Amino acid sequence: MSFDANELKAKYNPDGSQLWRMQERMLEVLEVIDGICQRHGIPYWLSGGSMLGAVRHQGFIPWDDDLDIEMLRPDFERLMKILPEELPDTMALQWHTTDPNYFFQFAKVRDRNSELFERNGYDKTWKEHGIWVDVFPLERVPRWVHQLSNLTFGHTYKMLRTAPDPAKAMGKVRAWAAFNRKVIFPILRGVSLLLPTKYYDFGLGIPYFQKSLKEDYLPVRYVPYENKKVPIMREAEKCLTYRYGDYMQLPKNPGSEYHSEDIRIW
Repeated sequence: MSFDANELKAKYNPDGSQLWRMQERMLEVLEVIDGICQRHGIPYWLSGGSMLGAVRHQGFIPWDDDLDIEMLRPDFERLMKILPEELPDTMALQWHTTDPNYFFQFAKVRDRNSELFERNGYDKTWKEHGIWVDVFPLERVPRWVHQLSNLTFGHTYKMLRTAPDPAKAMGKVRAWAAFNRKVIFPILRGVSLLLPTKYYDFGLGIPYFQKSLKEDYLPVRYVPYENKKVPIMREAEKCLTYRYGDYMQLPKNPGSEYHSEDIRIW
């Protein structure tokens, strides 16, 4: 499908608009992450809608208010140890090792010169609330193992959704999240080693799905993204087709589901 890029930009993220400022700040965070990954030889690539934006728009999807990257789990675990030491003071890693109430099984790198809150409400008790870049781990697991991990870990979300006071429920949430990380997930990973699957998916406990081979990811290739060059997976089009179907087709109601509200940027 053809579309007018200038018309989309004028409608959704014109220069100087709040969304444009958010996207510019996300690019600043990504640039810092990229520098750290380059120094330490950690391969990563854009994920999900961010990769779709790179392929279809050569930048952000005009109405997109987040930015996602992904990497293989061993590299993710290395990066979680490196980031707290190398991020500038204006940014922070949000992971269970740096924010005890953060229970998601993917990490966020936050900008500290902004503040917003996600519409899902899970972030009310977290330490950091700035504009973010999501960092997703990928691992080799059968689909049923991934689905099982989402069932076991999903109890954390349920506890928060049903709690009259989320802050008071965080003790139980932290305990159940830790039990999954330290007991259930290692068992599931051990089972996966014995099973003949060759596909990689999002990390255990992450409620999204992706089915790709290791050779679909690496080596990455670089494409234009706004005024930069960014890495995407080697077989990006194959992955986008699996996730979105005809990914070059614009959605019927774009910009109807933003992640955040109460946004302040300084």
